Amino acid sequence: MAVALARSAVDAGHRVSFGTAAELAAKCHKAALEGRGASIMRFFAGPRLLVIDGLGYLPLPGDGASALCQMINQRYLKSSTILTTNVGIADWAGAFGDATVAAAMRDRLLHRAAVVGIDGPSSRLRSHQAHSDNLRKGVTGRAGRTPRLPRSAGPSSRSTHRQPPAIPTARHAARQ
Repeated sequence: MAVALARSAVDAGHRVSFGTAAELAAKCHKAALEGRGASIMRFFAGPRLLVIDGLGYLPLPGDGASALCQMINQRYLKSSTILTTNVGIADWAGAFGDATVAAAMRDRLLHRAAVVGIDGPSSRLRSHQAHSDNLRKGVTGRAGRTPRLPRSAGPSSRSTHRQPPAIPTARHAARQ
């Protein structure tokens, strides 16, 4: 959903930036160590829409939580931010390791936010399950049939040995 909204913003002519929370925090941390902290904050304040994906999915490096908080603060009331997370808002303090930083981010993000909660399996999991079901149907559907030979093959060339159904490779499955 976040990618679709970002794509719509790009189609409307807006500047959009996308990154995982861990990537953005690492970039901010590295820039701060190199003395470019202010310039990286201006950079992330620039896009009309910033999508921060996977907050709480991976632990944030070093001062990552405070760097993200500074980024959110720079964008506050000026630009739009989409945040995806698998951690409930009430549990952000544990995900960030700092209750004060979590409260500051929560305050700024929720002030004028629309929160969309999605329950159930992810789209990736649903897609994987559908693909697995199709493969399973294909294997069980062919297991009871005798392979057909071309009509030119005589009775003496017919084999009673059944070939197992072909299982697509990971590369083949990814193209479907």
